[in-house]
Amino acid sequence: MDITGMAATRVAECLVNGVPTSAVSARDRGLAYGDGLFETILVRGGKPTLAEWHFQRLALGVQALRLPVDLAVIRSEVEQQALLLGDGLFKLIITRGESLRGYAMPQQPQVTRILQSSPLPSYPAQHAEQGIRLYPCATRLGDQPMLAGLKHLNRLEQVLARSEWQDSVHAEGLVCNLAGDPIEGTMSNLFMRLDDRWVTPALDRCGVRGVMRGFLIEQLAAQGDAVEERSISFDELLRSTEVFCCNSVFGVWPVVALADWQWPVGVHTRDIQTLAKQVLM
Repeated sequence: MDITGMAATRVAECLVNGVPTSAVSARDRGLAYGDGLFETILVRGGKPTLAEWHFQRLALGVQALRLPVDLAVIRSEVEQQALLLGDGLFKLIITRGESLRGYAMPQQPQVTRILQSSPLPSYPAQHAEQGIRLYPCATRLGDQPMLAGLKHLNRLEQVLARSEWQDSVHAEGLVCNLAGDPIEGTMSNLFMRLDDRWVTPALDRCGVRGVMRGFLIEQLAAQGDAVEERSISFDELLRSTEVFCCNSVFGVWPVVALADWQWPVGVHTRDIQTLAKQVLM
């Protein structure tokens, strides 16, 4: 009950096509083939953070996968449920819906939308304050330019990479492409300070274009500190003066170590942490 004595409305733990349930058909193509997209959205004070960037990426994914989605309906549902959630996380999943056996797309798909809510994650404060150690993952990202950048449901590369360590010493893992060039973390994007400017790996062949990555690129460009997006060699990573990883949930974590290599937590990284904190509060 609220202070008026009326029953308070609570956010549903899971909505499927707007209905409170966790049941999804066994014929759903998201389950069978990973045929769909997802977004993990931080909610603070009843508002989805970085909403513009999340829905811009979702729109690109919908177009690339040819999913007949009404983005206005989805955004309205997210915003309404965010008011009820207050603080927490949403996982928004969009699939092509049900179909018969086989890869062929249904001619008139009935898209499935799933909105799951969960409490805020609890990360150690020292990750942001003192920096993190990266685990050097052996799992490599394969090249697929048609899907590069999208947050699609096929995440087996990330699942395998994250399974490589179980200790608490490493907060994140470095994942490279087939050539051994650094691309991203298992759940984050990478930025490096190289020759007194920020660079971040190009994601035109593999990797996920994180929304925090996009936000920071825009903000830094507006401040006259443009980020260069390009291929980066492993040697360039090692000679960087500052390194950090970022995502739309934890913000920015300085990277201080990878195997035997170490970096300081630099003043440029601290400035970017401030930018990220402002948009996630």
